[in-house]
Amino acid sequence: MLKFFAALPPVLIGIEACGTAHHWGRQLQNLGHDVKLIPPIYVKPYVKRQKNDAADAEAICEAVTRPTMRFVEIKSVDQQAGGVLHKTRALLIKQRTMMFNAVRSHLAEFGLVTGTGVAQVVRMVDRLAKGDELDLPELARETLGVLARHIQELQDKLTGIDKQLTRWHYRNDVSNILETIPGVGVITASALASMVTNAQSFRSARHFAAWLGLVPRQNSSGGKTRLGKITKGGNRYLRQLLVVG
Repeated sequence: MLKFFAALPPVLIGIEACGTAHHWGRQLQNLGHDVKLIPPIYVKPYVKRQKNDAADAEAICEAVTRPTMRFVEIKSVDQQAGGVLHKTRALLIKQRTMMFNAVRSHLAEFGLVTGTGVAQVVRMVDRLAKGDELDLPELARETLGVLARHIQELQDKLTGIDKQLTRWHYRNDVSNILETIPGVGVITASALASMVTNAQSFRSARHFAAWLGLVPRQNSSGGKTRLGKITKGGNRYLRQLLVVG
């Protein structure tokens, strides 16, 4: 495919913003082409009737020429690497939470109720990993010990990823500036720097909030303004970090 585009003079290329779009966007930009990434939801209205490859290509060609179309900025390799760190961290936290809930529920079945909060579960996990009996049947104790050791391994991996994120944060100028905002720490700052390619593409802070899905959903007509709950569009991970912060 690159040989085909290398033989062409500089042209406008529209691509749906999918998983590999940023990679191909960078490759085609290096060949001198003007590459525009379009969110799939903005391409869909231009698909006529049946959906197939030809209809999709026609819809992308139509959408990329619209004067009011909104495009996705192409991420750099470093930004994508930072995003991988955050996604991996979120996955490990999800797995750790699943393990915590499993240990808590299994212990409750034998009358061992852990206290409220993560710290109480961690204390019980440490005892299981050390082989404490905890008034449990031998088979259950051995099985829960496997879960406890798996939780400790997940925690070690999370600690390593947090260190990598901190190093990435201090190497990135934008992330360092974002950390000066009250309520924004290393995690939120590095997430914003890695997932928001170019903040100048937003005309105002409200446009950025709308992109994140933090503004009310509108169902207005006939001069009557009807506002509902927040739209919850955009990046759920960033929205979660900002709300918690």
